[in-house]
Amino acid sequence: LGSRSGWLLFIFHFPVIFATVLSDVWKAEVVSELKTLVSSCVVLPCKFQYPGKPLPDSRIRGIWHKQDKRDQRLYHEDHTKIADNFKGRTRLLGHLGEKNCTLEIDEVRNHDHGPFCFRAEIPSIDKYSFVQSCVTLSMMSAPEKPKLEQMKTLEDGVPATFKCSIRHTSTLSNRDILHGNWEVESLLIFIPTEKDDFTDLTCTVSFHGGLQSSVSSLIHVKISKADFLHIIIPVVAVLGTSLLFGGVFYIMCKKYR
Repeated sequence: LGSRSGWLLFIFHFPVIFATVLSDVWKAEVVSELKTLVSSCVVLPCKFQYPGKPLPDSRIRGIWHKQDKRDQRLYHEDHTKIADNFKGRTRLLGHLGEKNCTLEIDEVRNHDHGPFCFRAEIPSIDKYSFVQSCVTLSMMSAPEKPKLEQMKTLEDGVPATFKCSIRHTSTLSNRDILHGNWEVESLLIFIPTEKDDFTDLTCTVSFHGGLQSSVSSLIHVKISKADFLHIIIPVVAVLGTSLLFGGVFYIMCKKYR
């Protein structure tokens, strides 16, 4: 009976132990493809899970490498182990102790396609390369044009608001809208006048790396009634004077013939 009880105890506890082991697996979350501007920078968002209890940054080593060539490293804490064409261009933005493996690549080159994968090493415990969760970069030789939003109707003397925005993959931007994409925007408030009618307003974006992109919009200013009367009255007065002078001149000519 004692032996049978031991077997029953093992059978009932085995599923619980097995479920616990499966819940603590190696797993990484990345954005599989990112558009990036050549000569600028790009951020590769990354989160990962590892078995066991949380560890401090000092206990975890983070490495980024090419998917098919693990010895081709684009990031390593030991700079001598980084491939020559990536030296000085990469840095880890995330804290490994917080399971954040986010990487930044600066001065993007047209051959930085990837795919790039993250590898975590816990010395004397375990290590794992997340080769099933890698990032591919899609290169853009020229930047996209910014988006310019404005009020439909501009009135003379009434403040108007313009918003210029652009999406980018660099940390120099300020608002995260999608995974790996940030948006930066600029607001312009000015008071249009009659002189601004049929003129161009241009928004220019300067990207990290030196490239620029612009968009323009033609402004139409609606003249207020008061200003319209100021224009009409002098015109009517001039026309009236001309007609009067012409009538007098005609009568004088008629009279002296």
